Amino acid sequence: MSPTTTDVAIVGAGIWGLAADHFLQRLAPHAQVRLFEAGLRAGGAISTIRQGDFLFEPGPNSLLDNSPELRRLLDDTGLAAQVVAARPEAAKNRFIVRGGRLRPLPMSPPGLLTSDLFSLGAKLRLAREPFVRRAAADAEETLAQFVLRRLGREFLDYAVDPFVSGTFAGVPDELCVRSAFRRLWELEQTHGSLIRGAIHKARERKKAAIASGDDDGAPAVQAGPSGKMLTFADGLQRLVAALAEPLGDRLATGLSLRSVRRTGEAFELHFDGETGRKIVTATNLLLTLPAHAYAEVDFDFDIPTQALGDIPYPPVIAVFFGYNKHPIADPTAGFGFLVPRVEQRRILGTLWNSSAYPGRAPEGGAAFTTYIGGRRQPEITEWEDDRLIEAVRDELQQLMGIESTPDEIILRRWPRAIPQYVMGHRTAMSTIDALEEAQPGLHIGGNFRGGISVGDCVSRAHETAQRIGARLARSTGR
Repeated sequence: MSPTTTDVAIVGAGIWGLAADHFLQRLAPHAQVRLFEAGLRAGGAISTIRQGDFLFEPGPNSLLDNSPELRRLLDDTGLAAQVVAARPEAAKNRFIVRGGRLRPLPMSPPGLLTSDLFSLGAKLRLAREPFVRRAAADAEETLAQFVLRRLGREFLDYAVDPFVSGTFAGVPDELCVRSAFRRLWELEQTHGSLIRGAIHKARERKKAAIASGDDDGAPAVQAGPSGKMLTFADGLQRLVAALAEPLGDRLATGLSLRSVRRTGEAFELHFDGETGRKIVTATNLLLTLPAHAYAEVDFDFDIPTQALGDIPYPPVIAVFFGYNKHPIADPTAGFGFLVPRVEQRRILGTLWNSSAYPGRAPEGGAAFTTYIGGRRQPEITEWEDDRLIEAVRDELQQLMGIESTPDEIILRRWPRAIPQYVMGHRTAMSTIDALEEAQPGLHIGGNFRGGISVGDCVSRAHETAQRIGARLARSTGR
């Protein structure tokens, strides 16, 4: 069997691998780049399910417009003109469950003063935050320890904990603040205070918005994510299609990586597929496998499989309910709600898909996606489908007053959903840095490294493409 030879082999055609290829095509247009995917389709966790007039995205459902590299990707692919922003009234209305009912999350300082989500004591405690001493630069803290020290218990329980469940499907007691929420850590280190840092950042964004003519009158300091929430009329699969369709035969699917051998200046890759074994030789190799998958590949050089295998990936289940007629007589506009752990409910939260974006349900109907499990309650994900669906119906009846039966139900299980940046994550990542240093031409990517969001993955993929492009230029003299 004669091997296929290429300048760059990218293993894993999720968003990181697809974006890395895209940027490489511009940085090194003469280089041969091939992608290999174990699944039968590209995109990884990004997928869109269309069922009649309902649209369900069991994985990522939005892009946060705060990454310059993501904006460049959208511009390059012609998708910038096709993005759909979340409805303003939905983006500004997010809810947290407290005492068994939905309460608005305050999105600005005036809103915080009048909010019934937090007690007077918690608000007064917040006023102390600018005077709390910053931690030592080399200190290691969990997110819970960080928030308790700076903001107090109530903000941990009713602001940070639900946010963590909605992003990482994790718990703040385990996540390392410096690894998982580096921007928070940097605000404290740079400005000595989260509040002072947030005000400084907000002023910078305001100046930039005014200079660009994109000032929408939003409050200078807000509690929600900075940057608009975006998607496409037909879902995030549009982004995957724009990156994958031009690849042609440069993308091979249904091939699982079995071994990697070092052969001088190159790597020899062995894949298994339904049609047999495939051998590929590449002078540059980008692996974007999940952290736990490295233990399943035979390498002839040292790989920190123990450190990678110790990164938790909790199970998550997404349950979609679609209604031809809106089940609430007078629905509230909003993005959805999150459930704090102290409320002891069976769900993590619910996205109001049809409220946030158009085209998610029939006219006059509604679409909701509810998430279950995560690091908080992994045992619930072992329930049978019928029991899970009944639990979601019961929770939505109690919290939203929904009595009617959904017209469409779709359930998607993610046995290993989102990597957790737990304590010790920085040490694990340093072993990856050392591996890349010891094996020139090897690059390790994926959402366990440098951020879990689509925007984070695109930004890190751009950095990786630049390193590979520079190495190719040195080897070819171009």
